[in-house]
Amino acid sequence: MSQVLRTSLRRLDRDNLHYSSCVQFFFVHAACLLALWTGVSAVAVFACVALYFVRMFAITAGFHRLFAHRTYRTGRVFQFIMAFVGTASYQKGPLWWASHHRRHHLHADTERDLHSPLTHTVWQSHVGWFLCRDSLATDLSLVSNLTKYRELRLLDRYYPVPPLVLAVAMFLLGAGLGRYAPGLGTSGAQMLVWGFFVSTVLLYHGTFTVNSLAHIFGRRRYETEDNSRNNLFVALITLGEGWHNNHHHYPSSERQGFYWWEIDVAHYTLRLLSLLGVVWDIRTPPERVYRQRILDETGGDEAAPLSQPRSA
Repeated sequence: MSQVLRTSLRRLDRDNLHYSSCVQFFFVHAACLLALWTGVSAVAVFACVALYFVRMFAITAGFHRLFAHRTYRTGRVFQFIMAFVGTASYQKGPLWWASHHRRHHLHADTERDLHSPLTHTVWQSHVGWFLCRDSLATDLSLVSNLTKYRELRLLDRYYPVPPLVLAVAMFLLGAGLGRYAPGLGTSGAQMLVWGFFVSTVLLYHGTFTVNSLAHIFGRRRYETEDNSRNNLFVALITLGEGWHNNHHHYPSSERQGFYWWEIDVAHYTLRLLSLLGVVWDIRTPPERVYRQRILDETGGDEAAPLSQPRSA
């Protein structure tokens, strides 16, 4: 771990930065400082937190578990809703996101993995890869099963539109509340700053911890070829994505917290939606995954069989 952190002190490769992406990324962060001018209110904080978790669910259950891995099935309407809300996170479009994630699994923690903290730097794995020229292209050959959906292609091409729609909606909502419910103490500018800018920045860094922290800190249940880790903190802030070693061992499972004590809010939500008929064919780890010999989670070399999980 210490070697990874020392390596991360290497000089940033400025020549590879895509400056248009950097300007947009910096602007979203800098706009958060407007909170010093707009102030804060309970309703603004509520909007910030709510939009963080709603969009995190769209990234986790939509971009990742649906588009990148197809771990469950759903109708075209719900698929579009997930794609639109996920794109409103301002992390580019669903085809771009799924393509890069599939590339990550093909080359995890090798030189060809754009966001590995082992072969690059912690900065590169967390933020730098998102801002570099190498990440601009979308390898459509990796997502050929998704390109047949015209609406996904349009969202991918015009990915700034959903975030812009959300930003305008937040401003209009705040302006409306300021006029018709002045007791809430909010305004258009305040809701824009907290509901969009602050929430989006938190969402950026929450999502990116899976690439950085979950490949450095945590426990390894399975002896995978990469350095993926199970990390409770990352699981909590990403609605279940922190069980990353589980995921890299068996990426075809929708459920990433393989055991009842591994909190996976996205999985619980999808299970509820399956009861309502919104999603179906949810894929789970096969029995052999639980029978396999594993690494001792205390860090030793001893291995022990896993017990069956409690149903969830």
